[in-house]
Amino acid sequence: MKHSNKVFIFTITILLFSLLACKNKQPKVNPDLASIDFKRGELLLCGDGQFGQLKFSLSCNYETREDFDLAVALLHSFQYTEAEKAFVKVIDADPNCPMAYWGVAMSIYHAAWFPPSNEELAKGFEVLRIAKELSMDDKQRDYINAIDAFYTDWQTVDHKTRAKRFETKMEGIYLKYTDDIEAAIFYSLALFSTRDRVGKEYANERKAGAILESLFSENPNHPGIAHYIIHNYDNPVLAQKGLKTARRYASIAPSSAHAQHMPSHIFTRLGIWLESIDSNLLSLESSKCYAEAAAFVGPYFEEIHATDYLVYAYLQKGDNVNAEYQYNLIKEYKVFHPMTLNAVTYPLTAIPARLALENKNWEQAANLQLHEMELNWKQFPWQEAIYHFAVAMGAVNINDFNKVEIEIEILKQLQQDLIAQNDKTKAIEIKQVEIQFKTVQAWLYFRNKNYEKGLALMQEAVELERNTSKHPVTPGDVIPAIELLGDMLLELNKPKEALIAYEENLKRHPKRFNGIYGAAIAAKQSGNPKKVKDYFNQLIELTKDSNSNRPEILEANEYLKNNAI
Repeated sequence: MKHSNKVFIFTITILLFSLLACKNKQPKVNPDLASIDFKRGELLLCGDGQFGQLKFSLSCNYETREDFDLAVALLHSFQYTEAEKAFVKVIDADPNCPMAYWGVAMSIYHAAWFPPSNEELAKGFEVLRIAKELSMDDKQRDYINAIDAFYTDWQTVDHKTRAKRFETKMEGIYLKYTDDIEAAIFYSLALFSTRDRVGKEYANERKAGAILESLFSENPNHPGIAHYIIHNYDNPVLAQKGLKTARRYASIAPSSAHAQHMPSHIFTRLGIWLESIDSNLLSLESSKCYAEAAAFVGPYFEEIHATDYLVYAYLQKGDNVNAEYQYNLIKEYKVFHPMTLNAVTYPLTAIPARLALENKNWEQAANLQLHEMELNWKQFPWQEAIYHFAVAMGAVNINDFNKVEIEIEILKQLQQDLIAQNDKTKAIEIKQVEIQFKTVQAWLYFRNKNYEKGLALMQEAVELERNTSKHPVTPGDVIPAIELLGDMLLELNKPKEALIAYEENLKRHPKRFNGIYGAAIAAKQSGNPKKVKDYFNQLIELTKDSNSNRPEILEANEYLKNNAI
């Protein structure tokens, strides 16, 4: 019995020493980590911190798995700063966890957005250099090598080529590990990042959407699946397929400002304006919460992005009061965080342009001013072009032709500036500026009574628009070329042709206020009372819950009252 007690005590002593040794053992830290400017600090998670559910730890220490999975969830909702901070938290706790380095590199890549800066690329390259020296299993090595394919030779190889490399590597992982949900999800994201940004076939989007839809029923609370379905279906052809998912995503990741906003991409494509408004009002609140927690000077970019979609939705409901109110909340700001994102710079020229052009307030459009802020607009030719397009459209309709000619030359130069950037990710932007200066030139010919030449050039602009995809940051064209063609045809007393143009416009841009009104007037002038009533009734239905002062609604009510039978 005494011998048994001695053995027991000895065993317990050994176990205690072993546990203390493990507890006191510090992970080996690579000194190179100190040279990397990692994002650190407390995670700024507004609301109740819900970002969806997933499990993707890949053999890191058990104690870090909760942080790692949160980091991946943040990554899937494009909370890139907080995602990097969460991955770095894992690195600090377990510097030998290869996938934490993978996560930092993925947070820097932000595949569905703008390309990383040179500083970010250098940082990602160095992070992966350290990661590749760690011990890891084959699967981890495959993930590391996949994202490394994007960063390799970043100084000499263009973004599009490197993004395609990543896609190819992710396809290999997807096919190799057929039971790995995250492999399928990140492969779908890679497909989206290499999509044809100009054409209308949507081959990558269809393929990615099919993969994601096959996963959604068994993973209904996964933020990446829902989010990337919306991105892939954010176009007029596929939007209906994304509606069910759009109505779920916000509840999957309620603490993400981006998750609150993203459903409105689908609502906008389908003309579901009330849901778009509700979605973006929630996103505004989340964005303000994050900006306050981060102590930013000026709004967080998600607030400006949501405002852009919000103003667009209010305008389609004829609600100028709320559209102008939302713009007034941001128009005096001089600083945004961060300053140079498309989601900041685009709305600051597009929103005032829309407010003037949608209301055909030509005097207002002709006298617009660029938003004054700590930014050199010459570095953003696509965004600046929107401002010059609006000014030109205003000027041409108040017969200030000298001003129009100046603006046309500026637009042409801005397109050349875009081309000179030699950035293949800006193909849509180049096409959109071309559509703009052709549209303005068409109306300049038209206002100078060269109707044939004006109509021909307007049709060229429309054809170019037909074959150009929507830019992912925008709720839609500032004003569709096909809608302006309808306006021109009406002025030429060709109402039947105008009606065809307006109806084509409504197929691509459902429930646009001016599209419906234009179709009603074209039908009226064509002698088609059935369609007149149909379109005017649509206009009344569209605006019934908004306090609109648009004269078009008064006209619609008057017509329906006088033609009740």
